[in-house]
Amino acid sequence: MKIDFHTHANLSKKIPVSIEEFKKKMDSAHKNGLDAVAITEHFNAKNFLSFYEEMEQVYSYQGNHYRLGELKVFPGIEIDVKETGHFLVVADRDVIKAIRKRLIGHEAEGDFISVKDLLAFLADYNVLKIAAHPYRDSTPWIHHEENILHQFDAFDINGKDLFKYGLSMKQRVETLGKQYNIPVVGGSDTHQSLQYGAIYNRFPDCDTVSELKEALIKQNYKIEVSPCLDTKVHSAKVVKGMIKKQISRTV
Repeated sequence: MKIDFHTHANLSKKIPVSIEEFKKKMDSAHKNGLDAVAITEHFNAKNFLSFYEEMEQVYSYQGNHYRLGELKVFPGIEIDVKETGHFLVVADRDVIKAIRKRLIGHEAEGDFISVKDLLAFLADYNVLKIAAHPYRDSTPWIHHEENILHQFDAFDINGKDLFKYGLSMKQRVETLGKQYNIPVVGGSDTHQSLQYGAIYNRFPDCDTVSELKEALIKQNYKIEVSPCLDTKVHSAKVVKGMIKKQISRTV
């Protein structure tokens, strides 16, 4: 199973996506060779909860994922924390909705939840916890205390960061993983569909969050970086910028 652990439904948190657009995006993901994605939408995206309500009306759900044809879509969320850092969570859809509701009042930058409070209530759920782009200049994780970093299930080797900083970023994150004895996984950070396939993971066929976590613990997976990563990320960035400009002109 080729899975990408860091993708987005919306083009940006300020631009909601329709179910029709999402279907086209998932078709593109599958055409780019993926069998599964985690939709780790930004928690403060305007349509976060309404999008999940629409998904439930349209798509079948089994295990801990939606089925869109042959593609598995695992629910997820990307959360900003007060001390700086983006926290990815992959879980059952009801858990993701419950997490989002517990974050009401923490949407604005000055009101982000503290990482300790976030970890405290995540302990109530069966979730996969990933530290997104731990070395990114704007939202790193490496300044956090060791006892915080030890609580992640994985660190994110991020497609956008590989494009920006080079393949040495992969080695840096792998070294961080060895330091804390925590697995690393690949996530493309896709917002625009041209970016799918830039980086992904070869996992055994998994239907639940528990199965994904078990494969991580057993190290029964492999990260693949596309030789076309730079082209994919750059093209997606250009197209995303063009679409956002076009939308701003019509608003």
